[in-house]
Amino acid sequence: MRLVIARCSVDYAGRLTAHLPSAPRLILVKADGSVSIHADDRAYKPLNWMSPPCTLKEGTGDDEGVWTVVNKAGEKLIITMEEILHDSSHELGVDPGLIKDGVEAHLQELLADRIETLGDGYTLIRREYMTAIGPVDILCRDADGQTVAVEIKRRGEIDGVEQLTRYLDLLNRDPHLAPVRGIFAAQEIKPQARVLATDRGINCQLLDYDALRGLEDDKLRLF
Repeated sequence: MRLVIARCSVDYAGRLTAHLPSAPRLILVKADGSVSIHADDRAYKPLNWMSPPCTLKEGTGDDEGVWTVVNKAGEKLIITMEEILHDSSHELGVDPGLIKDGVEAHLQELLADRIETLGDGYTLIRREYMTAIGPVDILCRDADGQTVAVEIKRRGEIDGVEQLTRYLDLLNRDPHLAPVRGIFAAQEIKPQARVLATDRGINCQLLDYDALRGLEDDKLRLF
């Protein structure tokens, strides 16, 4: 991860345009290629960002101090540096991933056991399917035989969609699995997360924890 603190202005050009006037900001360049610009007045949400896959080009000559980030859709994030106050890089290695709480772990177990909850004809490949960047909660196949990666959350927010996007990018490089589509499953899905998921071709699935537990209990009944 590269951390840059700089006085800069930022322009976004894509489906809409946006401008951040000159101010000191933190710029994060992550190993997955993403670039995000942060202020000092919020917990985690960046002022602007570009999600992977994207490319970063640092200008030279007359364009020295201008960073241009371009994604696969041709959208651009242009960062104009006026003064760099700090610039450092750090190797974080592979993250072990978020350890799920009891509810999320149980949701995963129940959904794997009742995979048809996602649709008729679904079959389980395995739970906790390991990748180079962490385990996919559930890997399965739909009725047409297409591989499906499922990310499970108790509360579905934007960071969960981003996490699933990274898994899908990696899984789709495997010819034995591709094409792989995604399902973002949660007890509650925030509107912003649903919009982002839809924009990326990811289906959203609401999970009823009590109903899943009821299905589990039904297995023990004879009548």
